[in-house]
Amino acid sequence: MESGEKFKAIKKPIMVLGTSSGAGKSLTVTAICRILKNLGEEPIPFKGQNMSNNAWVDWNGGEMAYSQALQAFACGIVPSSDMNPILLKPQGNSTSEVIHLGKTKGVTTAKNYYKDWFIPGWEVIKKSLNSIYKKYPNCRLIIEGAGSPVEMNLIHRDLTNLRIAKYLNANCILVTDIERGGVFAQIIGTLELMKHEEKKLIKGIIINRFRGDLSLFEEGKKWIEKKTKIPVIGIIPWLNDRFPPEDSLDLLEKKSEFTNPEIKVGIIKLPSISNFSDFDPLENEKSILIEWVKKSQNLNNYDFIILPGSKQTIKDQIFLEDCGLSKDIREYSNNKGNIIGICGGLQMLGNTLNDPYFKEGSKGYSKQKIKGLGLLPLKTTFFEKKLTRQINSESLWPCQAKINGFEIHNGQTEFDTTHSSLKINPIFKDQDLGWYKENEKGGTIAGTYIHGIFENDNWRDQYLNLIRKRKNLPINNTKSLSYKIKRESIIDNLANEFNKHLTLESFLS
Repeated sequence: MESGEKFKAIKKPIMVLGTSSGAGKSLTVTAICRILKNLGEEPIPFKGQNMSNNAWVDWNGGEMAYSQALQAFACGIVPSSDMNPILLKPQGNSTSEVIHLGKTKGVTTAKNYYKDWFIPGWEVIKKSLNSIYKKYPNCRLIIEGAGSPVEMNLIHRDLTNLRIAKYLNANCILVTDIERGGVFAQIIGTLELMKHEEKKLIKGIIINRFRGDLSLFEEGKKWIEKKTKIPVIGIIPWLNDRFPPEDSLDLLEKKSEFTNPEIKVGIIKLPSISNFSDFDPLENEKSILIEWVKKSQNLNNYDFIILPGSKQTIKDQIFLEDCGLSKDIREYSNNKGNIIGICGGLQMLGNTLNDPYFKEGSKGYSKQKIKGLGLLPLKTTFFEKKLTRQINSESLWPCQAKINGFEIHNGQTEFDTTHSSLKINPIFKDQDLGWYKENEKGGTIAGTYIHGIFENDNWRDQYLNLIRKRKNLPINNTKSLSYKIKRESIIDNLANEFNKHLTLESFLS
């Protein structure tokens, strides 16, 4: 940052920094956004740079991290890629796709990122801030940091923590996760590694995920405040949140609460899984138990399995073959199993995957064209240009319903004419958005390019009824509560719990 460079906002921004990754920054920002909205303020979420394969597409076709989209929903506004101007999408081997203001700009290695992308990255962050304040001049930015703000080998080129805090002269909150242990060292160590002018920006500390009697931490709170001269503005108890984790590795720790499910779902845990927020609506169905499938096993105890999206489809298809899951999935299909693939999962269900431009993980392998699972007569070719757009369509199967969602993919999928005797049917009126077929022995195989398909309540209900019918369960004729209403309720509950234990008054002057 240039010496003395500052940005003056009408309402002072609030920035949430963390002592580590996974400290709870995303949920804290989400809660504060809804709290301030309920107070009549105009909060806007912002994260200068996010690294995530859990993406969302705005109405201009721009990619952004799903967590910032969720925070925008908490603010009651339409998400925009301005709220997450830099998105890095990891694709293995220490490389990432670089997305600026929603559009792909290239691929970089971790080693070259700061050399090649630091200056343009800072410019795009400033551009997005100007755009937000032009559109919302009276807003209060609620900014999320990334990881730790004091990674000493990176701090001189950190785009998204203290650089933004100083540029906006934000009031900063430091969040730490007591569940991880070492909370005192986390706080003191983080503050000690800050420069004096940086430490002055920290106006409050939040202790997150506290289990047990909050009064038992009173002495610890006093010690922290005496040692740091910074008030502890909140001790947040352990909350049973149902939000998607930022990191796909955290999926392995995400366990369903429902112990007597009527339907059991297996989701294949691909190494390069993307857009796992697609399954949030299923996580919130009380009749469903979700398990993540990581290795070869008998899949017949699942009522249906899901092949999720992938950032590296060919690499993940090779993983399925190498670990034996491809064989398991084919056997499951032959045993009347029900399968649904989303985006990369749809592509894997086809016969062939062709990657002439090395877009989907074929680099380093001997073949750019490989076999898929062969369960749908489809072929996919990955082109250089990515398709990102919002979708408004209508489904034909398993019911007629209005469908909303979005697409993010390089691949173009079409019917494989070498298997012209096999019949598949379009799932949607827009026939290139998905296909299905019914096995002769029973069970269905379906694939769609639409992320967010399960957020469509009528479609989700009828698909689950299809599964219920095949399991000889009674058809559920009661219209389920809208997932979007459920999501609003979850955000409200999150905000209410934070509000009980959080003091924000000093940040709103």
